[in-house]
Amino acid sequence: MADEQGVLSAEADDHFHDECGVFGIFGRQDAAAIVTLGLHALQHRGQEAAGIVCYDGTQFHVERHVGLIGDTFTKQRVIDSLKGNRAIGHTRYATTGGAGMRNIQPFFAELADGGFAIAHNGNITNAMTVQRVLQKQGSIFSSTSDTETILHLVATSKERDLNARFIDAVRQIEGAFSLVALSSKKMIGCRDPLGIRPLVLGDLDGAWILASETCALDIIGARFVRDVKPGEMVVVTTKGVESLFPFEQQKTRFCIFEYVYFARPDSSVEGRNVYEVRKRIGAELARENPVEADLVVPVPDSGTPAAIGFSQEANMPFELGIIRNHYVGRTFISPGDSIRHMGVKLKHNANRRMLEGKRVVLVDDSIVRGTTSQKIVQMVRDAGAREVHMRIASPPTRASCFYGVDTPEKSKLLASRMSVEEMADFIRVDSLGFLSIDGLYRAVGEAGRNNEQPQFCDACFTGDYPTRLADFEGSDNVRTLSLLAAGGS
Repeated sequence: MADEQGVLSAEADDHFHDECGVFGIFGRQDAAAIVTLGLHALQHRGQEAAGIVCYDGTQFHVERHVGLIGDTFTKQRVIDSLKGNRAIGHTRYATTGGAGMRNIQPFFAELADGGFAIAHNGNITNAMTVQRVLQKQGSIFSSTSDTETILHLVATSKERDLNARFIDAVRQIEGAFSLVALSSKKMIGCRDPLGIRPLVLGDLDGAWILASETCALDIIGARFVRDVKPGEMVVVTTKGVESLFPFEQQKTRFCIFEYVYFARPDSSVEGRNVYEVRKRIGAELARENPVEADLVVPVPDSGTPAAIGFSQEANMPFELGIIRNHYVGRTFISPGDSIRHMGVKLKHNANRRMLEGKRVVLVDDSIVRGTTSQKIVQMVRDAGAREVHMRIASPPTRASCFYGVDTPEKSKLLASRMSVEEMADFIRVDSLGFLSIDGLYRAVGEAGRNNEQPQFCDACFTGDYPTRLADFEGSDNVRTLSLLAAGGS
């Protein structure tokens, strides 16, 4: 959760927090340096901490640090200390109970037949249930992360070789997971059978790469080969790539919110360019929620592509009426409580010349608690806007996510306890409109939501969870804030 001392803490808690990013490379002498660059490209998926594990042919090397990639993985730490031609890395956002050093990934352990490291994007929804069984059998856990559960399952498996032990482990877990793992001889990638979280396979001059998004391939000049398929396990060795399918085939349920917010706009996810999808989302939003106004203004940065699509469809001018300060981080400490109320203005400032006397349409990706939207609307009004209308590029968020996204418990989600009209009154806008669930599906290329067999995981909008939630049964979709630190989040 947000640093309680930070001037931006309240605002940071009023947004969805990116899950995490994973990256691995096999067969390149400067492996750790390449992983560092890949994690730079995936920094948007997690800004709390990062780690890299590499193998130099004799031993494993591990570096894990709190902070941004560029601040912590310096030349001395990466080039001088992380030797080897294969490495995996992870960048994360920490949920409650998970911000300490012991929860930074990748996790590494010396198993019976050698070292093994693993990193995870997603959330294992039966992790606590499995952990209790393992603890009764003598396992000792050193973190509060669900990812460590996989490490123990691999270590305690009775199967003969690593591939079989890894398969044995992942067949015992439920939820959303995209994994990268490293041993002395191989790199393994695996997606859950529903394919909720993304994972791609790339090639850099003969070195194989696994990454959360294609933008991480672009930064190093690698070639996108393909998406790792839902339920697929890819095993990379010096002989090449082997593809295995350890799960029964199921209808996929990729996270639709990756298109709304999480993925970087320049990434292609499951065959779709994210920027193009977000522009189509904006166009659908304009068709479903027309309004008489003078200009369209994005709430930067996540609302920008949708605002462009809205502007083009509505034939209404697009203007940067709000300017974002990219140099304010969540660790900024205020000099005192007296200026704590400046949180939003430290991050966003109204462009008065564009707003004064105008009827403004604000476009944002979502509303979580609503307090930040309230402050942004007031900031736009204070800049002289005559009317303020808000359009949201997703349906109302009514349920918590259990698949690796740090969302508040259901009772704190504004849309779970208010109608759209009540929400409009709360954030003090002249009108408020959300994209419909069918409109969101149309924007990603489907005719609409098939209620019998939904094409995506859209549980945060519909409450339709595609997996069993063993650790949360009876919680009324309120997140349990105890052991679970979310492998990805």
